Amino acid sequence: MIMDNHTLAKLRRDFHLNLYEVKIWTALLSRGISTAGELSDIAEVPRSRAYDVLESLEKKGFVVMKLGKPIKYIAMPPEEVIDRVKKIVAATAVKKAMRLDDLKKTSALVELGELYTKGIEYIDPTEFAGAVRGQDNVYNQLETMIKGAKGKILITTSDAGLIRKVEGMEKALREARGRGVKVKIAAPLTKENKEALSKIRDIADVKTVKKLNARFAVVDGREVLLMLKDDKEVHPNYDVAVWLNSDLFASALDTMFETVWKGK
Repeated sequence: MIMDNHTLAKLRRDFHLNLYEVKIWTALLSRGISTAGELSDIAEVPRSRAYDVLESLEKKGFVVMKLGKPIKYIAMPPEEVIDRVKKIVAATAVKKAMRLDDLKKTSALVELGELYTKGIEYIDPTEFAGAVRGQDNVYNQLETMIKGAKGKILITTSDAGLIRKVEGMEKALREARGRGVKVKIAAPLTKENKEALSKIRDIADVKTVKKLNARFAVVDGREVLLMLKDDKEVHPNYDVAVWLNSDLFASALDTMFETVWKGK
């Protein structure tokens, strides 16, 4: 075995290879050029599988078959392999995204929507609440709320939070504004977030509200996303928020926000 199991496992994940592929590939890297039989012995892979594995690696751009007999294989430079894998991953992602877009045009999406609608009918309104863990998931939830907004979006965030929201949600906020949704954002305005502020001046009212030292969002006086931790003190992976679909709680936060916003 050329490498330890931990390293092989990492290479498998990073390069999307199976166990035999990563063993044969690393064995070939250690030789530069070799036959299938030699690689089978070095990598401890059954000889009956070596040719299939090398053929797979050749299709993926990891190796090149040398002309002549006996048949030998040449390892590609790892840097070149990384570039090739990046292209494959990017192309695969585009294809998957296109398939998902195509799904929107099929009857399957209609059926899924009907299932969801019928399921919602059986849920008690008090059950429309949940914990959202991890900053990426928190922001995904907020973006979903913004996309569904019909009248008003209120956001209270930190100075760094303003930058992140503009980077990740400018498009969703701009589309909401295009639908006639009013957007207000309360955040400390600093030199660091000046550029972010300039990007959304035309779609949102933004100002510093000193009495609102919190992180939350209220949409249409109905839906709330309440972040529970100070983003200066928590790692993004451990950020956590509570999502609530509650008219009572949302309207209370809405009133508080507007009162402080007006300086009353």
